[in-house]
Amino acid sequence: MKAVYFAWVRERIGKTEEVLAPPPEVVSVADLIGWLRGRGEGYEAAFEQAGAIRAALDRSHVRHEAPIAGAREIAFFPPMTGG
Repeated sequence: MKAVYFAWVRERIGKTEEVLAPPPEVVSVADLIGWLRGRGEGYEAAFEQAGAIRAALDRSHVRHEAPIAGAREIAFFPPMTGG
């Protein structure tokens, strides 16, 4: 699965995108966020307020409880405001 990072999530991780191969027990967006947090200081900083992070699977916004099985792409971004 390809992970794409936007805004300050990208800045803290230091990457725009990467290919992920999470272990089998990672089955939801929330699980994936938890797994990513363990990958290093930048990931920990990016996902320290996990509840504020928004996610999209294959370009459709999803909740953290959403299953990731079969997804080709997951995007992570901070909350957006409009004006």
